[in-house]
Amino acid sequence: MRLFVALPLPPRVLDEIEEFIAPLRTGWPDLKWLRRDLMHVTLTFLGEVDDRTLDWLPPRLERAARRYDPLTLSLAGAGAFPGGGAHARVLWTGLYGDRRTLVRLAASVAAAGTRAGSPFGEHRAFRPHLTLARCRRPTDVRPLLDDLSAFAGSPWTADSICLVRSHLGGQVRHETLKTWSLGRPGTPAVPS
Repeated sequence: MRLFVALPLPPRVLDEIEEFIAPLRTGWPDLKWLRRDLMHVTLTFLGEVDDRTLDWLPPRLERAARRYDPLTLSLAGAGAFPGGGAHARVLWTGLYGDRRTLVRLAASVAAAGTRAGSPFGEHRAFRPHLTLARCRRPTDVRPLLDDLSAFAGSPWTADSICLVRSHLGGQVRHETLKTWSLGRPGTPAVPS
């Protein structure tokens, strides 16, 4: 099964980004805008995982989650992969706030996946972002980046990580397999 580890987004954060991008969608029909139910912050992609690796993942991800207290984050601005938007394939908004801790959390989660036997291949440096849209052919999205650069969402508390299965074929669907609170066991989660 195809797995990744993500930070879920609170509904009010999704409401803010959806409200901001709604008027922009119609002007960019070549972009495949992500559905709300697919929006998350990917901490690490684990790839195709066998049953044995799946058995070993949960305790390692739980230990990684315990090492980090809840994070204060917000979404703002925009960017594109690759480069500055002239030949983009991915459009995103950035993450701000406890970014250094978020980067360390992503590294711990990736290490947990490696120790469990994840075959996720080449490890790329974690770049905190929320994907908004994709395109099959490289597209010049620089005018869209100008519009999106004004976006600034309100802060929220990220207090958990999720192991998510991605179902491909037909309409893509994500299934949360397990969720772990950030912080020490018994520490109450901060409401979002």
